[in-house]
This record gives sequence, structure tokens and C-alpha cells, in this order.
Amino acid sequence: MGSFGDYLENKVLDKVWGNVDFSASGNMYIALSTADPLDDASGIAEPVGNNYSRVTVANNTTNWNTASGGATSNKTAIEFPEASGSWGTISHFAIFDDPTAGNLLGHGELTVHKAVISGDVLRFKAGDLGITLD
Repeated sequence: MGSFGDYLENKVLDKVWGNVDFSASGNMYIALSTADPLDDASGIAEPVGNNYSRVTVANNTTNWNTASGGATSNKTAIEFPEASGSWGTISHFAIFDDPTAGNLLGHGELTVHKAVISGDVLRFKAGDLGITLD
């Protein structure tokens, strides 16, 4: 299970307490990392090259479960492209509002760290990528 990043925590607080209007992005971009991204995204260590790219997931009720108990998760599988070389040992995921940069919305540690090598396809089954309010 992952948690909100600082950016999204601040936007939600501002929205709830009436300071700033905020609308969620129409797409979420799922990233992988070989290190803990940290709440401010300063620790993100995404793979470079070897067919790695963030995966675009439409931000809607088809792809994301309705929150319950302060948590939500992916409703559909999320699959990365086949690695054409080493991506390193993937230990964390991150969710951004942009395909290459952007604001960190949430992040978390994988239950099992995975050394991704050429030919591997990393995927999150439905329900495997979760975010909670912390």
C-alpha cells in the first residue's frame, strides 16, 4: 500500500478548506523506482532506457476502485512494456500527473522487490497497486 505525496496532500487540504480549487488529472502515470521516491519525489530513481516508460492509466472508475476505509486501488491490470535490458531492482512505485516529469501524487514500496531483466514484463494485477490516506 502506498500513500499520498506532499503535493497531493497539500492540494487536498487546500481544496477541503476552501483555499484553492483543484481538479485531478485526467490521466495518472505509473512509474517504477529502484529507491523510495519519498513524499516530495526527491528520492525517485526511475529506470532509464531499455524500453522503460511510465504507464498511462485513465483516471476514472473503470481503472480505479471507489475509495473505502481511506484506501483505493487499481481496478484493472497495469502492465509495463517488455524490458529490453536491465531496469535494476524495482522496489517502489510512484504515481505522477505527467508522463515524464510532473507532480508526485502517491507512492509506495512493492511487497516483493523485482530485478527486471531483458524480456521481463512487470505488471500490477487488479487490486495490487493501492493508495491510502496517511
